[in-house]
Amino acid sequence: MGDEYAVRAIGWVESPLQERSLAPKQGDEGGPDAWLVFDPAVARALRDLAPGQDVLLLTWLDRADRTVLAVHPRNAPSRPETGVFATRSPDRPNPIGLHRVTVLAVDGLRVRVSDLEALDGTPLLDVKPVLGGREER
Repeated sequence: MGDEYAVRAIGWVESPLQERSLAPKQGDEGGPDAWLVFDPAVARALRDLAPGQDVLLLTWLDRADRTVLAVHPRNAPSRPETGVFATRSPDRPNPIGLHRVTVLAVDGLRVRVSDLEALDGTPLLDVKPVLGGREER
């Protein structure tokens, strides 16, 4: 253990969510629409994204605590402590966020998506189609 791998952000999130304490736990719990702003170096990768398409976003939860290994789910002390790999806690050794959203609009290097609970400025690592939806690739 201890190997390190380099990843680079391909863009970032522009969202009205500024503070973690005000963000919903999941996107379907009131996550707002947000913009994904992409680096020009990946512009060609955006060419087949279209409104109505469901995609999975991988983000780097840059404000997470990487030392946390167990949590009370949903920050509820009444729930038993659970290892983070059995939860969706943002605090974890590698704070990679996974978000299912729908593309609402594509405008050059900007993509509008629905129901994203990521905070403003969150680095974007990757975008993948949801299989079984529109044409699979």
